[in-house]
Order: sequence, then C-alpha cells, then structure tokens
Amino acid sequence: MSIEIVRDYLKQFQAEDRIMEFDVSSATVELAAEAVHCIPARIAKTLSFYTDDSCLLVVAAGDAKIDNSKFKHTFGRKAKMLTAEDVTAMTSHAIGGVCPFGVPDTVAVYLDKSLQRFDTVFPACGSSNSAIELDCDTLFRYARAREWVDVCKGWQEETTQP
Repeated sequence: MSIEIVRDYLKQFQAEDRIMEFDVSSATVELAAEAVHCIPARIAKTLSFYTDDSCLLVVAAGDAKIDNSKFKHTFGRKAKMLTAEDVTAMTSHAIGGVCPFGVPDTVAVYLDKSLQRFDTVFPACGSSNSAIELDCDTLFRYARAREWVDVCKGWQEETTQP
C-alpha cells in the first residue's frame, strides 16, 4: 500500500507519526482542503510529467495551473502528464495520493514557487485520504527536491491564509 511506502520513507525524518489519515477522501484539492480545514491553495498538489526515461514531479499550490510556456522554458520539453496507468507504475502512488515522498530515485522532484506564500502546506501521503502539514523548507528537504521552479500560473492574486 502506497501510504505504507510513505510512512516508511518518512521514518528517516522521524515524521511518520505526523501523517494525518481521514475518514473522508482527500483525493482532490477541494476534498483535501475540506479534510484539513484550510483554503484549497494551501494543498500541495503533486503533478506528474513524462521525461525521456522516467518522469518528473512538480509540487504546486492547489490554486496553481501549469503554464506550458514556463514549463517548456524550464524543462526543455512540453508538459505531458502521465497517464493514469503510468502514474502508479512510475511514482509508486495512485492518482489521488501522489506525493513527492517515497518515489523511485529516477523521479526528479521540483517545488513550484506558488507554495512559498504559505507558512505551511499539505501534500498527500500516498493515499486518497491522507496528508501531512509541512513548512516549505521541510517539504523541500523531505521531498529531496532538486530546486524551486516557476512553472505555474493563476495563483499570483493575493491569497490569505488560514
């Protein structure tokens, strides 16, 4: 089970007990926001894209959308999302629970700067009813992200927390 992969992965950071599991689905940004009681923008959604020999993940704010021209400029390729079948095979996580934790070493993880406006965000933890609350620096470290990127649009309007 994918959440167990994430739980085992987060043990190295002593963070496995911080995973929240819900009685309701958190498989979409809206459902996750309801489950953790926050605005949708604070949900750290993980988007998966093909590369030549594997895939890359972009973790972005819940209100952000991929900007195709920024993506191509940053990664040198068109943004082509993984098929549903390839998501599980290539990331070890099913749609609705895809996250940057416990993914194969061949998967490159990037964080979009749309997340940086929040004190904390909520990425999934490998299942369609889980999340963890992390600040952006901790998310970067736990995800073993390669770098912060600017590949999204639609989030620049002022957003207030909670």
